[in-house]
Amino acid sequence: MRNVFAEIGIPQSEIDARLNEVVQDFFYDEVDRIYHETGSDLAYLTDTGNDDARTEGMSYGMMMCVQLDKKGEFDRIWRWAKKYMWMEDGENEGYFAWSCRTDGTKNANGPAPDGEEYFAMALFFASHRWGDGEGILCYSAEARAILRSCLHKGENGRPGAPMWNRENAQILFVPGCPFTDPSYHLPHFYELFARWADEEDRPFWESAAAASRRYLAAACHPLTGLCAEYAEFDGTPILKEFPWGSHGHFYSDAYRTAANIGLDSLWFHRDEGQLSVPLRMMKFFGTDLEAVRCVYEIDGTPLEQPVLHPYGLLATMAQGALTIPYDESPDSDFAIARKWVAWFWSKPLRKGVRRYYDNCLAIFAYLALSGNYRIY
Repeated sequence: MRNVFAEIGIPQSEIDARLNEVVQDFFYDEVDRIYHETGSDLAYLTDTGNDDARTEGMSYGMMMCVQLDKKGEFDRIWRWAKKYMWMEDGENEGYFAWSCRTDGTKNANGPAPDGEEYFAMALFFASHRWGDGEGILCYSAEARAILRSCLHKGENGRPGAPMWNRENAQILFVPGCPFTDPSYHLPHFYELFARWADEEDRPFWESAAAASRRYLAAACHPLTGLCAEYAEFDGTPILKEFPWGSHGHFYSDAYRTAANIGLDSLWFHRDEGQLSVPLRMMKFFGTDLEAVRCVYEIDGTPLEQPVLHPYGLLATMAQGALTIPYDESPDSDFAIARKWVAWFWSKPLRKGVRRYYDNCLAIFAYLALSGNYRIY
């Protein structure tokens, strides 16, 4: 696995120390932690900006734990998710409620597909790293059940709708809706689902991996590399106003796209035109970190709206460096990437009420850039 921090000259002892420091802060610091244990065997990760627990953060936490070999913490998070978030009946049975209060009360009965895909991937890795246990700790069976719901809801009299469009193999923003979220597209996960999901569904997951790579190439602007938070199946931004706001711009959700492309490059390096996106983004933002302080149209037009998560954007841009081969020459593409990785390294984890999303993205970037975000 590449170690980009080492490639830019950071000693391994410092890399190891920093990774340990940020993990301690994220999971265990009394003031800044996101991870909270409750009862004898449960734990949740809290969105500090909204005072809730989300499938996004819970599934992210499980992925972090399996990468860091934290089985106890992994099992606690998974038990909390299954106890409070999983829906046993109704239209969304088999899915997870995307938001709960920290006491476990559901805030909504709808799911968010990015949570399901991260839950499934983390569970497969847990099965392979630690072995399957009993009940809900039979990780591989739980992962396959999640993916079965994601693809087959609505079939054979089963209520609800699937999380993927079966015709174009694209993940949906919510089940059954007619558009997608580019940052939900994880072709590197689908490659692995094609190995480990129910055998009958493996050809679909192979097609989903290729479709998502093509989709990311289409959704990201040819000059700036920016994409919208919500987009049509052809990649064009969704321009309509939603009750919760406008999402046709390069804003919080969309930041994850560069990181996702970077991890896909690290694990598989299969290019359908998407691997050039992070470099285009780096060149668009240039050498002025102040450029990440506002919202943009995907063509690069700045909007008079401040961003909520500038540190998260910096983390994902740094992780995008995984698409760019190491090169010592001062005028190379890697020289541009080096600056973004160095900027990220120079910044501490975010403090304060909005630290949740930024620091989740930062932990993933630290894992990926240090060679510790692996396939198990």
